[in-house]
Amino acid sequence: MTLNKMKKTTLLWLSLISMVSLSAFAMQEDPFADLLKKLEEFTKKYPTEKVHLHLDKPYYSIGDDIWFKAYVVNGKTNEPSALSNILYVELINGRDSVQKQIKLAMKGGIAWGDFKLTDSLEEGNYRIRAYTQWMRNAGPSFFFDKTIKIGNGWTNKVFTKTSFKNNITTIVFADKNGAPYVNHQVNFDVMLNGKSTAKGMVMTSAAGEAKLTLPNTQKSGLIKATITFIDGNKITKQIPIKSTATDMDVQFFPEGGTLVDGLPSKVAVKVVNANGLGENISGKIIDNDGTEILDFETTYLGMGSFSLTSVPGKTYTAKVKFANGSTKSIALPKSQTSGYAISVNNIDSSKTTIRIMISPDLLNKGDLNLLAHHNGVVLFAAKVPTVKQIAVVTIQKSGFPSGIMSINLFSPDNLPVAERIAFVNNTNNKIELNMKGLKESYSKRENVVMDITATNADKPTQGSFSVSITNTSIINPDPENETNLLTSLLLTSDLKGYIEKPNHYFMNNELTTRIELDHLLLTQGWRKIDWKLTVPTLIYPIEKGIKISGTVTMAGKPVAKGKVGLLSSTAGLFAIDTLTDDDGKFTFDQIAFNDGTQFAIKATSATNKKNVKIVMDDLPGQVVTLNPNSADVEVNVNEALKNYLTQSTAYLDEQEKRGFLNRVNKLKAVEIVGEKPNKAPNSANLNGPGVADAIFDANDLKNSVTLTQFLNGRVAGLNVSNEGLPSNMRNGGNMSVFVDGVVFIDAGSEEAPSGSLNDLTLLDIESIEILKTIGTTTIYGHAGANGVIVITTKTGKGKGISNYAPGMLSYYPKGLFANRQFYSPKYDTNPDPKPDFRSTVYWNPHLVSDTNGKTNINFFNTDQAGTYRMVIEGIDGFGNLARKVLTYQVK
Repeated sequence: MTLNKMKKTTLLWLSLISMVSLSAFAMQEDPFADLLKKLEEFTKKYPTEKVHLHLDKPYYSIGDDIWFKAYVVNGKTNEPSALSNILYVELINGRDSVQKQIKLAMKGGIAWGDFKLTDSLEEGNYRIRAYTQWMRNAGPSFFFDKTIKIGNGWTNKVFTKTSFKNNITTIVFADKNGAPYVNHQVNFDVMLNGKSTAKGMVMTSAAGEAKLTLPNTQKSGLIKATITFIDGNKITKQIPIKSTATDMDVQFFPEGGTLVDGLPSKVAVKVVNANGLGENISGKIIDNDGTEILDFETTYLGMGSFSLTSVPGKTYTAKVKFANGSTKSIALPKSQTSGYAISVNNIDSSKTTIRIMISPDLLNKGDLNLLAHHNGVVLFAAKVPTVKQIAVVTIQKSGFPSGIMSINLFSPDNLPVAERIAFVNNTNNKIELNMKGLKESYSKRENVVMDITATNADKPTQGSFSVSITNTSIINPDPENETNLLTSLLLTSDLKGYIEKPNHYFMNNELTTRIELDHLLLTQGWRKIDWKLTVPTLIYPIEKGIKISGTVTMAGKPVAKGKVGLLSSTAGLFAIDTLTDDDGKFTFDQIAFNDGTQFAIKATSATNKKNVKIVMDDLPGQVVTLNPNSADVEVNVNEALKNYLTQSTAYLDEQEKRGFLNRVNKLKAVEIVGEKPNKAPNSANLNGPGVADAIFDANDLKNSVTLTQFLNGRVAGLNVSNEGLPSNMRNGGNMSVFVDGVVFIDAGSEEAPSGSLNDLTLLDIESIEILKTIGTTTIYGHAGANGVIVITTKTGKGKGISNYAPGMLSYYPKGLFANRQFYSPKYDTNPDPKPDFRSTVYWNPHLVSDTNGKTNINFFNTDQAGTYRMVIEGIDGFGNLARKVLTYQVK
């Protein structure tokens, strides 16, 4: 249901415990109407977006693929976003650095992709983060950010199991069969908040144990533990550190924001341990005279509530008792002598009742204004007279959009005085999925054919859906913590901070669960609307497509009407031209190209002068913040995934035998003694970084004065003239020079060389590669006839910017991810006797229902028996959401 339809069909019922009736205000006459009008204009001008990723599995193994589908919606309407057409999805490792990033083209808020987990990665806790450029303006707090476990049983040589007890950390080192590594040297480096705090060396015991003495800490971090083998090989393991501190954080949150003398108020409690997880407590509230007022306790994940009416002149303290028997006293927030309080009863699924309480000194001071909104969309607004101390408003919420509803009370001066958030969970915003043809039981490799009908409000709906099917005997589901479309788009995307087991609140609609969700909202807070309606700082634009832009200058001044050409031959010849504007700016807009595409940009002045400078408009990358979900980090990933890794290793070994999967690292040593590092890791060498006949790095150059001096006599057959022109002494021909991928001296051109090695500053150079044999020069064609010198600078790093080639630039912008298709065998037409141990039985990110709401799936089971679990998620054009979980047996 759209918001317009919702507004037309919603009935708002009001009642007031007062002699004066509650009346809606006249929008065109009331000053509060101006605020609502500004709010509407503000949310229209500065819309928000939300992202959800449907993952095929809750955890993975090295060698797997992470398949995902992205759903991006407009935060105001809940409909698929028509704002951004580009989505960024990142795989972030346990050291909080981006391991991989892909850029997806979206259509109607929908996109899909995957990450291939090669054995160049290590096991650990990874994050999948997704956002649009537009979302970056609001900061990373509302990005999709999920912690997932990735184990390694396929190529792993060393398995660790770590435990923490007091200040002793014990790490057990063993092989894949569980045999301990005895009497091996282990060097360790303890990193807390990115800083090394302790280093040392220990020997493993007969049980393979390495014991480290670490102080109690509340800081997050990791241990870099490097074990050395007899042959000199070294393998480093990154082990997360869980806090060993025993302190608990206990906080109290008065409903609406404040306690007011004489006014009854609900007070919510939240308790988390040093690792960010909730822990239940019990306690007593005691006043400043030592009188016990009441008992209370938390009921779920450290959250609960109690009612308190503060007495003037009194202060209150909570004496809490923890599970270990220890106690602590915490002062409650101080009560105000004057003010307003609100009490919201949202437990009824059909209505919300709001009690507004006023201190006596504020009676008859003018009308209050009550507002309920969803992400800035007004759901309800009314006047509340102040002639009596208590007013009650009842709102029927059957037509409201599902998600967080913010209830705000404003003073007669239109200042916000109380705020409370509540959750609306309506079936009219959901898509019902009806299955036809799914049996309770199947045999191995049997064909599963199922028709699906999608309806909303009993009418067919067209939507986009994704389906994942796994075997629960291999993939043990985590229903309370797996990615969930409803949780992501209706709850967590609007709340800051870590939410433990978010799916718990959507697993049923029982009274107890609704109370637990209400406690979460009472304690988690919500601050998406700044009532000053301050204009946000907009650095990042709404991306409709890929844009290549920059500025052309000459002698520091912009070049107007300059000629700019964009050329690429990476995937077929592509060329386009444009002119700069009066400020020297140029733009190539709405260009679609895949990642890995290389461009050459050439610019001249309006009079064809080449000595111009090109500066590109590249946005800085998104900073990786500390993991906001650190409480989900698993110390012993391989141990936690032991059963799955055993199963997946058999499948991956079979895939490798059949040639479907290749190991990147044959020797699984992270650090090997005697291994020569690549001296040119950032080179734009067309043969590949470091593929050269001779390589030099900055360390080799440090004792030289000029590049000409350094190169002469350094490589057989290479000579550099006093003019800085390199040549091959075998035939006297000039060699070509490339700086950061840009032609600097072109020996294949009929024109006289315009560049000189004398123009290059040694301090700027990161690496030099000499190509002089046919095996390394052929790829450069005519330019490589007499050899090539590839120079990578420290600033350009071979990836697109050369300060030494006037009017020319090699450019490597991030391109679009090329989607891969999930492999699903067809045993009816292509029988295969080899075993089928797929952990993801079926994945389809692109199920689309027709005008009759119908679609279907067709796949084959694997060779493994068990309970197969099917998760279907989706959305229609109106923002109605679907999620359904089904199971069937394979025998």
